[in-house]
Amino acid sequence: MANLVRKLLSRTPLGDKLPPVVPVVRLSGIIASTARFGPRGLALEHLAMPLQRAFSIDGIKAVALAINSPGGSPVQSALIGNRIRSLATDKSLPVYAFVEDVAASGGYWLACAADEIWADAASIVGSIGVISSGFGFEGLIERWGIERRVHTSGERKGMLDPFRPEDPRDVDRLKQLQREIHDNFIDWVKARRGSRLKFDSLEGGEPGLFSGEFWTAQRALNYGLVDGIGHLRGVLRSKFGEKVRTPVIAERRGFFARRLGLDGPDMSRFSGFGSELVAAAEERLWWQRFGL
Repeated sequence: MANLVRKLLSRTPLGDKLPPVVPVVRLSGIIASTARFGPRGLALEHLAMPLQRAFSIDGIKAVALAINSPGGSPVQSALIGNRIRSLATDKSLPVYAFVEDVAASGGYWLACAADEIWADAASIVGSIGVISSGFGFEGLIERWGIERRVHTSGERKGMLDPFRPEDPRDVDRLKQLQREIHDNFIDWVKARRGSRLKFDSLEGGEPGLFSGEFWTAQRALNYGLVDGIGHLRGVLRSKFGEKVRTPVIAERRGFFARRLGLDGPDMSRFSGFGSELVAAAEERLWWQRFGL
């Protein structure tokens, strides 16, 4: 199908070849498994086919990624990023990332899958770090006279139980896990950005760049986190000509999903209104971290 589309687009009625084509894949939302946010989240399960289709169109000059994500799952970030690199290598195609509002944390992980990263001057970029947050409810249940009963087989199975006082051993263990994930993130950024990273231009040097701090793209350009200030259409026109075509390659939806106006085939959002509210609140918090 992709080859047929390309053939239909490749010539005008007069037989002249049309300008170059650079398909665009949108990576917008919280990065999470489908069990977390359903079709609203960015997961390899939903992106595998659009990415495959984008890279499989005959005669294209490159693939563009339109990124707008405050982050999320490091596992899904790695899976998506590695799939993009695998396809780019197999097809010998350059990849260009274009940051919209934000490419932070896992969102920046995705941007690093591209050969070049472009952003608006006011885009938020960076946050190369790992975060884990939650609440402690032990005082609340004590006030209401609620007795917490937990039975485990395994001394550490109840680690970080929010209804029990925080155990320093649990915190140490969590920080160890975070350090390992953070190291993987740093290795990925260094591997993808290489000598373009400018540690000397940032206060704190290399540790400062990987501290979890985030910046506007105008400042991130000075640190080598992005390659330029620009927007998708303008940059691609400068690279491939004024008439370059940029079709958006989206996930295909089934007949009933299209008729009902659903985001995708997953209809689990109708199963529990309460869980949907919790997911919406959590999603809102992810964006608010960056003032969005």
